[in-house]
Amino acid sequence: MMRWCVALLFALGALIRPAFAVEVTAAILRVDYPTLLPVSRLDLRPDDLGFAGGILATEDNQTTGRFMGQTYALETAASPPETALATFEALQSKGIRFFAVQARMSELLAIADAAAPDTVIFNTLAPDTALRSEDCRGNILHVVPSRKMKTDAVAQFLIWKKWPKWALIHGSHPEDRALADSYRASAAKFGARITDELEFTDTGGARRTDTGHVLVQRQLPLFTQPLDGADIIVTADETDVFATYLPYHTWSPALIVGSAGLRPLSWHPALEAWGATQFQNRFEKLTNRYMRAEDYNAWLALRVLGEAVTRTGATDPAAIRAYALSDRFELAAFKGQKLTFRPWNGQLRQPILLADGRITLSVSPQEGFLHQRSLLDTMGLDQPESACAAFTQQEN
Repeated sequence: MMRWCVALLFALGALIRPAFAVEVTAAILRVDYPTLLPVSRLDLRPDDLGFAGGILATEDNQTTGRFMGQTYALETAASPPETALATFEALQSKGIRFFAVQARMSELLAIADAAAPDTVIFNTLAPDTALRSEDCRGNILHVVPSRKMKTDAVAQFLIWKKWPKWALIHGSHPEDRALADSYRASAAKFGARITDELEFTDTGGARRTDTGHVLVQRQLPLFTQPLDGADIIVTADETDVFATYLPYHTWSPALIVGSAGLRPLSWHPALEAWGATQFQNRFEKLTNRYMRAEDYNAWLALRVLGEAVTRTGATDPAAIRAYALSDRFELAAFKGQKLTFRPWNGQLRQPILLADGRITLSVSPQEGFLHQRSLLDTMGLDQPESACAAFTQQEN
């Protein structure tokens, strides 16, 4: 009798055991650019930025994977921009075909163009609209929101609040001007009007000296005096030169949005809705710090991979990519609704958090903005606006 029971248990185990083990290895490649220290020491960059989110995602994938015969592994690498391509090629030579890449547009395109035909790249940093349009690549899936998604998110909120008249201050660097262009496009899209514009020129001076606040307190009111009467000042300062100083330093009382004040974010460490508290706690237990947007973007990338592997049972990059872009894919990501990809340019649809330094104040898309396909498509490039042709063949 005992022998029969043992045999039955083995038979049942064989029935529930996966037919074969699935092993999935991904890599996070972070390109570290030379930058100035942030204005606030509270914003100092942690050494594991991005990597920590990938580690948490790998743990999450393993939790599901162990019941389905799936094993997940992660490699991480940091590189200066000069050697980023060589670092990518070294990882790819190990047979890795799934990459979460934290790089700016130029390095990201170089990596995508050097990738093997079956490699899938998740963009976790570059916000450039061109990457979702004329400069798109079919092997890149964008989990980071585009600039246009973020500026549209701000514009919707300001229009919902009935604040359609904006003053725009932008920095002097190319990224700042690109962000300013996006705010102009968002204003036109939703019916706002930019009444005044100023450019803040970066002179390269110290931003964190003992007398920094004294100079700011004298200079910024005079700089913003031409905007006297503006109720909303929209700031475009991707390089973190001036916007942080603007609140309370304008000539006239004014609300600040954009790169300071109310900011559009893919993630905020104070978010508690939609099960995010438990998610935040797990990350903080793992890292002893708060989760940043770069961590969340890396987590998203590897969770997209894990979800696709779980649902398809496949590890083939072409199958994973096809499933992610299909209408069957959706990902729960602690944002109140399931996330999906735009099949015409590989952008992940997602709500945008609007937050100040302490709390999440709102989430876009806002009430009243409608779309025939998805309310999330009211933010960013819609299909008729995108010049991306790299996804057309796969979509058809």
